[in-house]
Amino acid sequence: MISLLGSKACGEAEADSGETINWPERFAVLAAEAKDVRLKRFYETSLVGPETPISQVPFVALDFETTGLKPDEDEIISIGLVPFTQQRIQCKGSAHWIVNPNRPLNDESIVIHGITHSDLEQAPDLEVVLDEVLDALAGKVVVVHYKWIEREFMDRALRARLGEGILFPVVDTLDIEASVQRKACKGWFNKLMGKKPGTVRLGGSRERYGLPAYQPHHALTDALATAELLQAQLAWHFTPETLVGEIWQ
Repeated sequence: MISLLGSKACGEAEADSGETINWPERFAVLAAEAKDVRLKRFYETSLVGPETPISQVPFVALDFETTGLKPDEDEIISIGLVPFTQQRIQCKGSAHWIVNPNRPLNDESIVIHGITHSDLEQAPDLEVVLDEVLDALAGKVVVVHYKWIEREFMDRALRARLGEGILFPVVDTLDIEASVQRKACKGWFNKLMGKKPGTVRLGGSRERYGLPAYQPHHALTDALATAELLQAQLAWHFTPETLVGEIWQ
């Protein structure tokens, strides 16, 4: 969990994520253990170390739309990703897939994401596009808004198809924003005034940084929104010299 100890409004920003995870070392172990050649190739792709400044890190924003919110019962139905750096969104490298969950959709999920049964009739299974997805993520630090969704759904989906799951580093913009909001409410005066943390939903978080409102619940649009949000958070609360090991999980 990220804890911000400062902000531009109150001096220089620092971050403390507790134990610094050395993901390249963990990937080396996972590569040796992986049985599926696609996972092995993913883990063997060079990844920046925890001592790398965020200004030099290749990120990729990732978002899923799903049939529901239970990874053990529900499935991924669309994937959106957008590669970026602290300085630039790389739209040319963005990608979007609709995949068949091989199960009926419920009416509630259709209302949320707008993907219908007819959209999925000719869609491939996730395993068919898995090479493309893993190649797009390989060598990059994944950025999400609420890590539980992307980590859990991806892991469960691969276990069901390959017999083994997946691990990868993430920077969670929701965690960062939650830490910012908690810090903003600290102090006796704020408590006296009853100040409470603001929303950490993607749209509400973006609004605080003056970012435009996008239509939610489209995987590619939400990935772009997440990438832009992290760029804003890094600009406001960190420095280009902040080490990625301080913000990844």
